[in-house]
Amino acid sequence: MIETWRWFGPIDKVTLSDIKQTGASGIVSSLYHLEPGMIWEKEEISARLTEIAGSKSHPTNLSWEVVESLPVSETIKTGSHPRDQHIKSWIQSMKNLSEFGINVICYNFMPILDWTRTELAAPMPNGATAMYFDLIDFIAFDCFILERMDAQNDYKEHLVEKAKNRFEEFSEKNKITLTKNITAGLPGAGEILTFQEVRKRLEDYSRIDADKLRENFKYFLDAVVPTAEKLGVRLCCHPDDPPWPLLGLPRIMSTEEDYNWLVNIHPSKANGITLCTGSLGASFENDIPGMVSRMGKHIHFLHLRNVTRLRDSVPTSFYEDEHLLGNTDMVETISEIIREENRRKAEGREDWSIPMRPDHGQNILDDHARNAMPGYPAIGRLKGLAELRGVFKALEHKI
Repeated sequence: MIETWRWFGPIDKVTLSDIKQTGASGIVSSLYHLEPGMIWEKEEISARLTEIAGSKSHPTNLSWEVVESLPVSETIKTGSHPRDQHIKSWIQSMKNLSEFGINVICYNFMPILDWTRTELAAPMPNGATAMYFDLIDFIAFDCFILERMDAQNDYKEHLVEKAKNRFEEFSEKNKITLTKNITAGLPGAGEILTFQEVRKRLEDYSRIDADKLRENFKYFLDAVVPTAEKLGVRLCCHPDDPPWPLLGLPRIMSTEEDYNWLVNIHPSKANGITLCTGSLGASFENDIPGMVSRMGKHIHFLHLRNVTRLRDSVPTSFYEDEHLLGNTDMVETISEIIREENRRKAEGREDWSIPMRPDHGQNILDDHARNAMPGYPAIGRLKGLAELRGVFKALEHKI
């Protein structure tokens, strides 16, 4: 296991010096200031590498292990003009990254919204705060703030009634905060969607169902996977978060069946999985340890975090729990990861050690004052990393 840490560049309130003290050896980062569809020029990549490495007098001893993410533009996802140009730019960016020895690239194919939460700092009983997806709040936003056409048909009647009652109790401040939380966009990116932009983008998807989105995804993979194979790059798709349709939009990377479709479309080491135990774990239908056991050879990157579901239904409310709590059996999951790494070692695979990062985390202690990127506190993630590291060490010793 390669311990990594997500860093959002110089704007990150968690510095490289902080990260060095966690014991992690790898950095997961992106060129967040570049819009989707743009080429990542070599000069930009080199500058980020220099920042990560530090100076000769003050080296960080950290390496850029994983790109998260090289974003796939909405133009590519919708199959609209000029998607071919955007795909060419994506391929050129991949080539440029490969020249610098950066060969693991995480991306996602979620329409419009990346991970979606209704609250970014919900109070926990122990004084911590955590990100939270409240299904009733989300329905209230969809049906009564955004007022999406026919939105009420997507939910059970009693849930819509609850959402209506809650909406009627919202202050204007509640409405603004909820809208801002839901439309926050990609973590670390400068883009925050306005109300009008969300509506416009929903119109762009009005004729795109799951089959059409999957067709557009295949078009993208047909173009990029052959080049990734030649370069020795390992592409790894992140699952939908949460793993069910939102705002009437299709989502096609939510289940083990979805991932089997992905890896079978292009059976190649270049076409793999980012296994996020939190995203997939928000659905009670996903067996996370079983997915590692059955699909382990395709996993190129690990996000280890945990969520607690309020109900075993899809969709449901959930919150980001401590890394060893929540609904996913993290110990069994890590046990399967170690078995997979041992299998790779026995096969002589160079990539036997899988990059892992402690994903998300609750705000605890000084995190409350630091005001880092939502979901990415310093101490909360360090606590998670320490716990995960301890499980790895104990299980490796046993195995």
